[in-house]
Amino acid sequence: MEHLTKRLAEQLDLFHKEGHALNRSPDVEVIFEFNETRRTPANDGYRPAHLVTDHYLTTGIHHYYGVESVPPKGTITFLSPESYPHCLWVGKKIRIQEGDRIVGYATITNIYNPLLSLENQE
Repeated sequence: MEHLTKRLAEQLDLFHKEGHALNRSPDVEVIFEFNETRRTPANDGYRPAHLVTDHYLTTGIHHYYGVESVPPKGTITFLSPESYPHCLWVGKKIRIQEGDRIVGYATITNIYNPLLSLENQE
């Protein structure tokens, strides 16, 4: 888990320097489910980690439809999706984490970025 945390820290540094995911469309639409681990509600723009494959933890920006705090549905824009292509499909449930603590799950309902879709493998 330590190597995942180090990789995530490097990605977050790049994310903040380049504003990477802020300047493009969302990658996926999801249904959010948060457990009781968070002490405060997640707000629009929340940037947790997501375990998109068994061995790849990446950060992403959450956007919630029409409200500032988490509803059941919204979007995620991931950092560097080119690093983990063809790993998502509709119905896949990915972990939402703060460090090594699981705070919830996101179930994929729509994939906007074809690079991430398992069905679009070449």
